[in-house]
Amino acid sequence: MDPRPTAGASGHPGFNTRAIHAGQEPDSLTGSVAVPIYQTSTYKQDGVGGLRGGYEYSRSANPTRTALEECLAALEGGARGLAFASGLAAEDTLFRAICVPGDHVLLPDDAYGGTFRLVARVLARWGLEYTPVAMHEPAAVAAAMRPNTKLVWVETPTNPLLNIADVAALAEIAHAQQAKLVVDNTFASPYLQQPLALGADAVVHSTTKYLGGHSDVVGGAVITADPELGGEIAFHQNAMGAISGPFDAWLVLRGIKTLGVRMDRHCDNAERIVEFLSSHPAVSRVLYPGLTSHPNHSVAKGQMRRFGGMISFRHRGGEEAALKVCGLTSVFTLGESLGGVESLIEHPGRMTHASVAGSPLEVPADLIRLSVGIEDIADLIADLTTALA
Repeated sequence: MDPRPTAGASGHPGFNTRAIHAGQEPDSLTGSVAVPIYQTSTYKQDGVGGLRGGYEYSRSANPTRTALEECLAALEGGARGLAFASGLAAEDTLFRAICVPGDHVLLPDDAYGGTFRLVARVLARWGLEYTPVAMHEPAAVAAAMRPNTKLVWVETPTNPLLNIADVAALAEIAHAQQAKLVVDNTFASPYLQQPLALGADAVVHSTTKYLGGHSDVVGGAVITADPELGGEIAFHQNAMGAISGPFDAWLVLRGIKTLGVRMDRHCDNAERIVEFLSSHPAVSRVLYPGLTSHPNHSVAKGQMRRFGGMISFRHRGGEEAALKVCGLTSVFTLGESLGGVESLIEHPGRMTHASVAGSPLEVPADLIRLSVGIEDIADLIADLTTALA
């Protein structure tokens, strides 16, 4: 079976249909088409222990959050979805649900700076051991496994170097040692890639990014293939408390409805910009998995529908020239984060990945990262032309 998302199959709703309807039946009381925002902390019980729909306290469960969690599970093809206050809250809860002090995890050697900071400066103090490894090289991952390795953490594409990991190959390596494979699917989104169908045990998202899509909410999610693992993470979610509030859950749910059409436009624009940058004299290298010259292009082509809206490139003029470009754009907004409808530009070494400076995960100083939005492509290219001149 092709693990990439499909538009629809016999007897099964297509991706966009699920995005609009999964977990989002019209309200039974009023018929409201939009899921209501249940802005409440507690619920009336019909006698001691007599819960209506299983709701007693909104840290444990909230109907708006439930709708989002059911939709997330449907989009990723998972058994259980869980919504959190941020992507890092989701990561922290998942690490503590799977691992105990003394366990070992593998991280990408170009991991997101926030993930590396969480593991190296918070969870390591708790007793978690870790090893950075090139996840796009399965042999290197196999060699780095230890008897106490409990989790292999994968980003694909990675942030910001856009390396691609072979999820199916890494699932085999992890499972051979009874370890869990977790994939951060934030850059691809479930519209472009389905890690659970490739053998991953869980998927993590910063729903702040493409799922929310409008730079107006912070959130995170975990989706599991196995209901038992989902239940364990749900226990930790309730015990640790970093849940998505109802309004935040509603904003992400609203963003998800247009995820498919937005991702198509993100990809269309990114492909045009990659073509422009690849022939620009100021650019020494373009990092994008859709390029046939990308070392992991064939893997990306096999497990992704398209190649996404994120682009990184290196400036021939070095760090100072890269910093100057970041300050000269007008349509591309200088800012952190990604995945919104508006285009963003940033310098990873000084901004999103400053926390890994001086570590094995340090990124090149001449690197610029683009989150390509859905504006008119002529305006985006004109903006980059001016900034690179």
